[in-house]
Amino acid sequence: QVQLVESGGGLVQAGDSLRLSCAASGRTFSRSIMAWFRQAPGKERELVAFIGSGARIYYADSVKGRFTISRDNAKDTVYLQMNSLKPEDTAVYYCAATGASVISVETMNYWGQGTQVTVSS
Repeated sequence: QVQLVESGGGLVQAGDSLRLSCAASGRTFSRSIMAWFRQAPGKERELVAFIGSGARIYYADSVKGRFTISRDNAKDTVYLQMNSLKPEDTAVYYCAATGASVISVETMNYWGQGTQVTVSS
């Protein structure tokens, strides 16, 4: 079993930055692909970014150049640095983990409880 706990959300203004953290428990963290998803009100959950155990990193086009995903295997923690935030980034952000090679809502094995990010204009 893997438990994921997110933190770092909050209310900020457009152009501000936030860093989300996701602390994982479990012995398989270093081998898992870790991902951040988000879900805005009335919309489907969408993939924001993921990071593999090696150099494999992906960003959604909507956040490319503004968000940075990273991981610290020694601390079993994954981060999402969000810069130049926009009102359309407002959503509940979820951390997720999987051993699968295809990353989607359906293939993630474990989910955190989510953290709210609200960006005011």
